[in-house]
Amino acid sequence: MTPEAIQYQESITPGFINQVNKAFETAKAYSQNNPTKSNAIYTIPVVVHVVYNTPQQNLDDSVILNQIQILNDDYQRMNADTVNMRSDFDIVKGSPQIEFVLAQIDPSGSPTTGITRTNTASPSFGSLAIISGDFTDLEKVKSTVDGGIDPWDQSRYLNIWVCNMSVDFFGTEITALLGYATPPTGLPNWPPGSTAGMSDGVVIQFQSFGSNNPNILDAGGGPIDVRGRTPVHEVGHYLGLRHIWGDGDCTAQDGIDDTPNADAQSNSDCDITKNTCVDNIQGVDLPDMVENYMDYSAETCQNSFTQGQVDLMHGVLENQRYDLVYNNPAGLSDLNISDWTISPNPATDELSLSGVEDFNTVTIYSLSGQSVNTTQINGNAQTIDVRELESGMYILKVADNQQRIDTKRIIIK
Repeated sequence: MTPEAIQYQESITPGFINQVNKAFETAKAYSQNNPTKSNAIYTIPVVVHVVYNTPQQNLDDSVILNQIQILNDDYQRMNADTVNMRSDFDIVKGSPQIEFVLAQIDPSGSPTTGITRTNTASPSFGSLAIISGDFTDLEKVKSTVDGGIDPWDQSRYLNIWVCNMSVDFFGTEITALLGYATPPTGLPNWPPGSTAGMSDGVVIQFQSFGSNNPNILDAGGGPIDVRGRTPVHEVGHYLGLRHIWGDGDCTAQDGIDDTPNADAQSNSDCDITKNTCVDNIQGVDLPDMVENYMDYSAETCQNSFTQGQVDLMHGVLENQRYDLVYNNPAGLSDLNISDWTISPNPATDELSLSGVEDFNTVTIYSLSGQSVNTTQINGNAQTIDVRELESGMYILKVADNQQRIDTKRIIIK
């Protein structure tokens, strides 16, 4: 989240910054007093809202799936470029162990791909007001009546809007903002609506989403190498992290003890020679950490979080965003049974289901939500004829007598 976005929220909701600080300290205190087990995995259901005006903005499913994979790699420290992190930071590196899954069930209980698509009449949600820190126009992407799409239940889904935020600057289109996000602002026991202003979630410029995005990103200085790290950065804000340089000089802090101080943001570069502030982290004066996802360094050199950042995000998930991972039957499966299987997948003629004795019906849906096959289950194993289905991706839903459900994605060749 940019400093301008934070100041804008403060201008329309006096006390916002204080609430952010309070929530930050609560999460930090929790993380310090309740260390997370090293093998714990937090699973977050995601809905990606693609809001497009042109075909180029209507990103293909493959780009969205690629970005979800990048989030999973980076938030579980499985990204291959961790080897590029300088050994100086071995003493502070951390793995969040956070998993992102496209939602399988929508708020009404119907199967979903976790992707919505909205054709808007708005060429862009950006305006010159961004330059002065006014996000009123940008927020319209989160509203159906304003040309965008309303969020799904924000306590149970991570809503990510992907749209055009470019600005018409006297006849020239410029990309002034790659993304922004809302950090948690309230405690879990606050009533809904206590914090007015920006609607909760993440917004990303469409060229910045996914490393396989066919659209070139140029913010005025030439094409930018996109690795999908803008969403990684913004989700960090959503989970409570601040910019690593504390939005100030050497006296400013991001509130996390093991992130090296810096006197300013990186300027989309990878300058590993900088050590702009003196600090003491485990007895060492570490250089500026351009490898950190919460810097403004180039995406090609971002590859790591620190353990302090990990602890803070876990504190947020245990407090301000508790319902996102612990009270979410709508976003993932109601039964949460993982030992039933489908094979082969992809399939050509038949699907074989095993371990399904807890269910009594299986329904296959197209990506548009149309039921294309319903079969009664009468035992531990079930075979389904899929020869009449067209090639493509489908959602397979199983249900029991109480209409509790579980879903998996299948591919028909």
